[in-house]
Amino acid sequence: MSSHAAAQHRQDTAMSAEALDELCSLLDNRLTTAKEVREDHAKDVSHHLPHLPYAVAFPHTNTEVSQIVKICAQYSMPIVPFGTGTGVEGAVVAIHGGICVDLTQMNQILQVNQNDMDATVQAGVTRNQLNTYLSGTGTGLYFPVDPGANASLGGMAATRASGNAAVRYGTMRENVLGLTVVTADGNIIRTGGRARKSSAGYDLTRLFVGSEGTLGVITELILKLAKIPEAVSAAVCTFSDVAAAANTAIKVIGAGIPVARLELLDEIQMGAVNAYSSLDYKVAPTLLFEFHGSKSAVAEQAQTVGAIFREHDGEGFQWVSGEEERNRLWQARYDSYYASLALRPGSVGYVTDVCVPISRLADCILKAKQEIQASGLIAPLLGHVGDGNFHVVFPLDPDRPEELKEAQRLNQLFVEYALQMDGTCTGEHGIGLGKIDALKQEHGPGVGVMHTIKRSLDPQNIMNPGKVIPL
Repeated sequence: MSSHAAAQHRQDTAMSAEALDELCSLLDNRLTTAKEVREDHAKDVSHHLPHLPYAVAFPHTNTEVSQIVKICAQYSMPIVPFGTGTGVEGAVVAIHGGICVDLTQMNQILQVNQNDMDATVQAGVTRNQLNTYLSGTGTGLYFPVDPGANASLGGMAATRASGNAAVRYGTMRENVLGLTVVTADGNIIRTGGRARKSSAGYDLTRLFVGSEGTLGVITELILKLAKIPEAVSAAVCTFSDVAAAANTAIKVIGAGIPVARLELLDEIQMGAVNAYSSLDYKVAPTLLFEFHGSKSAVAEQAQTVGAIFREHDGEGFQWVSGEEERNRLWQARYDSYYASLALRPGSVGYVTDVCVPISRLADCILKAKQEIQASGLIAPLLGHVGDGNFHVVFPLDPDRPEELKEAQRLNQLFVEYALQMDGTCTGEHGIGLGKIDALKQEHGPGVGVMHTIKRSLDPQNIMNPGKVIPL
């Protein structure tokens, strides 16, 4: 290390110590440098290597978050917002150290408005927590965005999450009405509001939804709620090949049938799910459907879908009508990521996430399957095919870097196929660390505009630096 670099390191270390002293005075025992806590906040569930933050802060209020940010800004200390750590693109990895701001103790449900069908919550409230609370209010309301994991709602907004109910209810983009955000200078701002429409200035809510902590810390959300449907039914159908399954999904969506969920699992994923969740479904490309509405509407939708199944030689069509059986089926779908990893005990997951116009879904899936088969890697395929979004999960041996290299090569191919078909490099997981180059490939000069926004709102580059738009 040169003398200049050594001097700079000593200066940075001294500044870090001063920042930690001030933060400790602010939060007392809610700031920790304990190694085990830092390790718990060093990564998400992906293959990205962990990096320890200098310390982990657990604020309780907007004001505390504001004060944390102001102290960090004073010392040019990086800030990494953290929810439940269930992301798969490394967005919470503290690659430049700094302070991890864990929002899980900001978990208050602030208000529920039955007539307006909205709720205001702190960012640490999880999806399951909100829906459990709502089920006890007698309002008949719930929050429908369902990424599978019991993620924090702040994290879901930060990544613009969606999941398997998005085909009917939309993503976080459509279901966040407003936000409270602490910006990089420590100011507390409120965007949007409870009104269902507004033409008042720039749409700052949509700017922060999907920003992955790079523009500010989301601390509160105003969410759109939905009515619990009168009737719910589900169906499972298998197909001889993945093309027939994908084309059936395309036909169902093209027919205008308002399915609530429409999921595809290929034969490898079905085998993994059966083994992991102790199920006995046929090991073949499979579509899972769920219908919401009145009893008569659900019955009519199911009848129409059944006819489309028969047109595409669907096999083993069966209804899953009981709530317990439906929940077991969907839980197996939620467990699909861990079922994939269980195919190779000790593996780490590398997940792709492209999305294409629904009419190109079968083309993109077939290209992906061909490349996977040629590679020799084990790679289950699944997706929220009702909106053209699918994933490939590569369970990789962490001691074989050549496997990661091959998975990255295939992921790049899938991105290129999706972009050629007017799709996107990520339907719901975000950019994080893993798709920075893909973002440039997708948006070209548009990334320069994103750089301008980032520099304007975060001139010191302290908000989750190195993610999405590295400066």
